[in-house]
Amino acid sequence: MRSRVLNGMLAAVVAAAGLIAVSSPQAAQASPPGSKDVTATLFEWSYDSVAKACTTQLGPAGYGFVEISPATENIQGGQWWTSYQPASYKLANRLGDETSLKHMVDTCHAAGVKVVADAVINHMTSGSGTGTAGTAYTKYTYPGYYQNQDFHSCRTDITNYQDRSNVQNCELVGLADLDTGSDYVRSTIAGYLNHLTSLGVDGFRIDAAKHMAATDLAAIKAKLTDPGVYWAQEVIYGAGEAVQPGEYVGTGDVDAFQGAYDLKRVFTGEKLSYLSNWGSSWGAGYLAGNRSRTFVDNWDTERNGSTLSYKDNATYTLANVYLLAWPYGSPNVLSDYEFSDNDAGPPNGGAVNACYSDGWKCEHAWPQIAGMVGFRNAVAGTAVTNWWDDANNAIAFGRGSRGFVAINHEGGALTRTFATSLPAGTYCDVQHAGATYAVGSNGTFTATVGAGDAVALYVGGPCTSGGTSTGATTTSGGTTPAAGASFAVNATTAPGQNIYLAGDNAALGGWDPAKALLLSSASYPVWRLDVGMAAGTAFQYKYIRKDGNNSVTWESGANRTATVPSSGKVALNDTWRN
Repeated sequence: MRSRVLNGMLAAVVAAAGLIAVSSPQAAQASPPGSKDVTATLFEWSYDSVAKACTTQLGPAGYGFVEISPATENIQGGQWWTSYQPASYKLANRLGDETSLKHMVDTCHAAGVKVVADAVINHMTSGSGTGTAGTAYTKYTYPGYYQNQDFHSCRTDITNYQDRSNVQNCELVGLADLDTGSDYVRSTIAGYLNHLTSLGVDGFRIDAAKHMAATDLAAIKAKLTDPGVYWAQEVIYGAGEAVQPGEYVGTGDVDAFQGAYDLKRVFTGEKLSYLSNWGSSWGAGYLAGNRSRTFVDNWDTERNGSTLSYKDNATYTLANVYLLAWPYGSPNVLSDYEFSDNDAGPPNGGAVNACYSDGWKCEHAWPQIAGMVGFRNAVAGTAVTNWWDDANNAIAFGRGSRGFVAINHEGGALTRTFATSLPAGTYCDVQHAGATYAVGSNGTFTATVGAGDAVALYVGGPCTSGGTSTGATTTSGGTTPAAGASFAVNATTAPGQNIYLAGDNAALGGWDPAKALLLSSASYPVWRLDVGMAAGTAFQYKYIRKDGNNSVTWESGANRTATVPSSGKVALNDTWRN
């Protein structure tokens, strides 16, 4: 669902869609092509910033796709929604021009990341003015593209979602509604999309797809240079509405809004144990997994409150952990910026100078979320095994013999011996840098999972100190795998700064700032990290602050000291010393 503005006010558009299948002239590309099916939507990021993220974050984490905000010339204004009112199909707006777009695509490809462009093709603007590339336009007249006859004759707002004609031929909050039944309009749209693919764009997110007939979209796609190109369509389910999401599977995937709504409902008001069969079997509003792009939130839903958002802190993180671990659909992770004003545009005009500064949240790079992208890639094609739940809000499950995840949304810590199908060996927890667990020859391991926390293991999973999870045969005795320390430090920082941990043993980097461990800022101003160490280990540690240019500041005072208990983790609650 999208939100749009008329007369300077944000108008939340309640769109919908459902499960009526129709045929189309060409076969759809079912779910993103390739073995890496996770998309990061870098909402309102400049193209130069996207390019950097592909190289430093998305590629290394294993994301297969990055979705970018609309590239077209749009109306003037600082609000985010100006991106969704195109004044022409020229490639020039605050996020970048054609040159920066092409450079970004090439850079992302070099990093192994494909590019999906958000395409606004249902409508143009709600008024008149001069666009971001200098085009003078009036509503229904867009020089070089469209004139009055290229728009539907219904010039009033959509009022009845039970009336198909009203939904698909009238105006979405006053936006000039293109007549996508016209061959000229279809050809003009196809020309714009073909221009993007000529620059290397790999697929499209079709904005407001619900407001265009599925047959019109099929006809547009048939005109493309590559009519089998991947695309995902914005079609929101609404019970009893005239237009349903299942109508659109003939041209591509559909964004799974109902799934996002249900994840919020379950994570905030019901039981995680209900999630043992989440997917198409849940009925109305759901499609087959190979036609669904799943997500916890997008930029519209986090603003209208229909889904979780970064403001839900650990609950939001755990929902993303589940989404990425569970074999339904192709996950999409939103990465955007803090907001209190729902209309607010991106900080710095979309330039991300550093994650976690200037309001940029960078959810795609949160260690707990980014670690699960590698998990998902590693377990691709495997079924759910070894499901366990406490009949309430703690769950655990495996993905064949490749991975295992435990999620604790209870109010207290959970200590349990989990049965898995993993090969015996030592595994690194991708939820907590430095923590390791030993899986015995019988496939079990014991872990203490903190409240609002998770543990995720997979064969080949990375370890912060070098090497990978082995999955090789080993004994199940020795070090208690759940032992270690839980660090928490209250430390306020300036934009571009992060808090790290250093100490006197290998697990803590051996006092080397270059090997120091990054703490999570998800609970800012408290920074947190769990580190696995052998029971009985006495250690010294201090916190350090790194700036955007990697300059290091050690906290003052003597070295801190602690000892790992005989079982479990020592909890350390500290305050940064200036």
